[in-house]
Amino acid sequence: MTIVIGKDDYLASQSIGECRTVALRSHPDAELVDIDAASDDRYAFEEAVGPSLFSSASIVTVANLAYADEGLRDSMVEFCGRARGSGDSHDAESVVIARHDGGAKGRGVVNALLKAGAVKVEVPDLTKPDAQLNFVLRCFERRGKRVTPEAAQQLVAVLGDSIGELAAMCGQLCDDFPCDPLGVETVSEYLTANPRVTGFVVADKAMSGNAGVAVSAVRDAVAQGVQPLALIGALAMTLRTMAKVSAIREGTLSAAEAGLRPWAVNKATRQLRGWTSEGMCRCVCLLAQADEAAKSGAGDPMYALERSVIAIAARGRKDVSDHVRI
Repeated sequence: MTIVIGKDDYLASQSIGECRTVALRSHPDAELVDIDAASDDRYAFEEAVGPSLFSSASIVTVANLAYADEGLRDSMVEFCGRARGSGDSHDAESVVIARHDGGAKGRGVVNALLKAGAVKVEVPDLTKPDAQLNFVLRCFERRGKRVTPEAAQQLVAVLGDSIGELAAMCGQLCDDFPCDPLGVETVSEYLTANPRVTGFVVADKAMSGNAGVAVSAVRDAVAQGVQPLALIGALAMTLRTMAKVSAIREGTLSAAEAGLRPWAVNKATRQLRGWTSEGMCRCVCLLAQADEAAKSGAGDPMYALERSVIAIAARGRKDVSDHVRI
């Protein structure tokens, strides 16, 4: 069992993906299973890690570990004990990758699992500008390119609130420009001349309610090199922020627990108009399907993404979004 700990969704999903890749090398025929500790119990976990009709082993990703109840915690601790007792043999033992947001809630579960033998993977904290700047420099280094400090600072100033968008932009600049190092003039001109390249602009178009404009923005962004997965992540983050603000308004979540900046709360409050819980749930489900299509290659990620954007533009109203042609 591996526990990925950290607040940033993009970096956590990257770490989870790397853990899955490593696990698949040992168990290439394993079944991929996702469960949510906030809603699933110990029986769902035991079924997930047990053999199935399709495979004798599985790679199980557990979301929201902080919300695991006592039964699920005990079952996961027991699994860790069995896994540690099996040694290094490459038998049919399943692999579990759990995600914890790094907060105080659920720390007891994390400590119990680490004591039982789970491995901890810490996601870097990139909330400070200096850490974000170093992240940009590393993104360019991994691609064998350089960027001037001024250009890196410009990227952080524009996209520092979204590490996923920041990483996507670094990759796009490396692909589009041969200059080495990349200077601040190029970055500034590119950001100004290509305002639709960021996923959050696409999300804003979708939230505006105009499905046609939103779908056009998606296609323009992809044509400019933005991966569908980055757009899906931006849309999901926007919905997640709206859900947190809705919970704050209802009194089920405090502003401190939400961890949102004031401007993000104000923006999400405006975007919440016209939404219902059912509509938001439907859009979240559609984005989950798009995410699966983009990661597994089992479906058409562009179709799934555009379908999600149309549903978001319709505030999740099924009677509207299902009659809009892509």
